[in-house]
Amino acid sequence: MAMLAAAAALLVLWWIFQGRFERWRRARWRAQPFPAPWRRILRKRVPLVARLPPALQQQLKGQVQAFLAEVPIIGCRGLVVTDEMRVTIAAQAALLLFGRADRFVNLRQVLLYPGHFVVERPAPLPGGVVQDERRHLAGESWQQGQVILSWDAVRDGGAVPDDGENVVLHEFAHQLDQATGPANGAPALPSRAHAAQWQQVFRAAWAQLHEGLARGEPGCLGQYAALNEAEFFAVATERFFEQPALLRGEYPALYAVLAGFYGVEPRHWHD
Repeated sequence: MAMLAAAAALLVLWWIFQGRFERWRRARWRAQPFPAPWRRILRKRVPLVARLPPALQQQLKGQVQAFLAEVPIIGCRGLVVTDEMRVTIAAQAALLLFGRADRFVNLRQVLLYPGHFVVERPAPLPGGVVQDERRHLAGESWQQGQVILSWDAVRDGGAVPDDGENVVLHEFAHQLDQATGPANGAPALPSRAHAAQWQQVFRAAWAQLHEGLARGEPGCLGQYAALNEAEFFAVATERFFEQPALLRGEYPALYAVLAGFYGVEPRHWHD
């Protein structure tokens, strides 16, 4: 019995030490000078960063350094991953971390394809038959800790900061959603009260979207957001960062809870 208690105590101490060590290590990475070539990449590939207040720009650069120190980005189908690709992905993903913990807790690696990639997914057919269907995707997020991206889509999504379409924001929103289990549009929140407010606001916005679609009015969120709750959250995240005025105008309560969740007010960046 005493040995079990001692082992449990050691496990707790190890867990505490590991957490503190990881936080210390990330703080060191974030404190490093940001490389000048990386600043040029941000200006070229992620123009949204230049619209951020100086304090947020500095915070984002630190998150980029910590992200790239921890998360391998692996080229697929013969793609050679460059610093331009790595920094472009990390900078867009880091936008989601301002109001949250300093990392994506489940993320293990990013797989990067040169263009759209093909996956096979089961598709229901008449008569209860299920058949594999080939799909061409620009991005995908797995609960096991992988994000799969197309470099073409990453590059194009970052180049235009106000078109509402950004595959990195979309897939990394799924990663936040998947931190507590399968993606369902309800990421981890700090309290039951926050979770209750989130559920209430998202249900109302979900109903508003479907009512608009029934009238032939997709609004700023569009048809894809109505696919399921997980896609609704991911699409809303894209619009929140890239078309905040539109989202706030159509869904003011949704915009407000996303602003609280992400810890920023991006409508000021686009003025």
